[in-house]
Amino acid sequence: MMAQLSKDAFVFGHDVLSVEQALAEIRARVTPIADMEQVDLAEAEGRVLADDLIAPIPLPPFANSAVDGYAVRFADLATAGETRLPVKGRVIAGAIGQGDASACAIRIFTGAPMPHGFDTVFMQEDVTRDGDVAILPAGLKKGANARPAGEDVASGAVAIPSGRMVRAQDLALAAALGVTSVSVRRRLRIAVFSTGNELTEPGHPLGPAGIYDSNRALLRVLCGKLGASVTDLGILPDNRSAIADALLKAGAHDLILTSGGVSTGEEDHVKGAVEDAGALTFWRIGIKPGRPVAMGVIGQAAFVGLPGNPVAVFVTFSAIVRPLVAALSGALYEPPLALPVVADFPYRKKPGRREFVRVSLHRDQTGRVLAKKHPRDGAGVLSSLTETNGLVVLPEEAESLAPGETVGFLSYAALL
Repeated sequence: MMAQLSKDAFVFGHDVLSVEQALAEIRARVTPIADMEQVDLAEAEGRVLADDLIAPIPLPPFANSAVDGYAVRFADLATAGETRLPVKGRVIAGAIGQGDASACAIRIFTGAPMPHGFDTVFMQEDVTRDGDVAILPAGLKKGANARPAGEDVASGAVAIPSGRMVRAQDLALAAALGVTSVSVRRRLRIAVFSTGNELTEPGHPLGPAGIYDSNRALLRVLCGKLGASVTDLGILPDNRSAIADALLKAGAHDLILTSGGVSTGEEDHVKGAVEDAGALTFWRIGIKPGRPVAMGVIGQAAFVGLPGNPVAVFVTFSAIVRPLVAALSGALYEPPLALPVVADFPYRKKPGRREFVRVSLHRDQTGRVLAKKHPRDGAGVLSSLTETNGLVVLPEEAESLAPGETVGFLSYAALL
């Protein structure tokens, strides 16, 4: 089953949407794919969890020592000054230790089960031995260095929520609970192609007015990092009927992504082709770079037409397509957190649009983290992405930026 979208799913009635309006409409109107499958834990990394993973056992499953040391009953300790207790027993990890009924200490090692009735552990470096007697210092709190059963996760609790894109640490937690397989949503199917008579496939001869297509290489990787299965449909000419035919053939996918041809020029044919093949609302989003973005529906597939310039493709994918993919795949989406840095450049912008400025980070003599703007900021300058660390985000209401002001910074690592 494909993502559930009606042909009016993206009809918003706005001339220009803010980024937040666009994201709100996506959250409200997009239904995730319903198909699920059971996969082995070893194959679950990067997949979207379809159901809450409920802990079948407590973790840890038994009370145990967090350190190498000596287990005691807190009630056996002197109320003031040091305590001298005979050592009556020894328990290692993987063994069950029997506690003595008398006031005593038990030699214990990290991960070993706490003997019944014993509730506190002294670290071995804090204890002095006098033969078979342990001399214990004063001041330790009850329960110190002892891990109770279920301290990490209680039995029956939600260990990993549905919608989580499974990470290595999630796999470790599932394995610690004894889980061998999980229910995940099937991979989102995304079709990708570029449009433009000027585009040439890398590895082929380049004509006098041609450029090599970089956008599909970028989109394939970005979609793959989101766990999707990507179909590369190649390059299409600037021809309305050819694009419409290709879109119709790609309608069996969950999402169709194109780059180029979405502006309002005479040779921008994607908008018309989508209207021929399905339904489209032409989005003009208040974002720079990347204002021309088209969205619509082809069959049951969502459609997004991105700008042709590669930097605009990167920015609009990060800001719009990434949360759309999360919504379609049933994944929890957490917007990347912009970290505060200090701008060392002036900047002016139009109010009403969100701008993303490519910057490199460095430290000044006082240790402050400064953001330096790339000297070339055109939307087609790919080196401005490879020679920087991330993006400074300037909100819609901002009109200018002065050196020394604090700004929000998104690292490329947070956007991939």
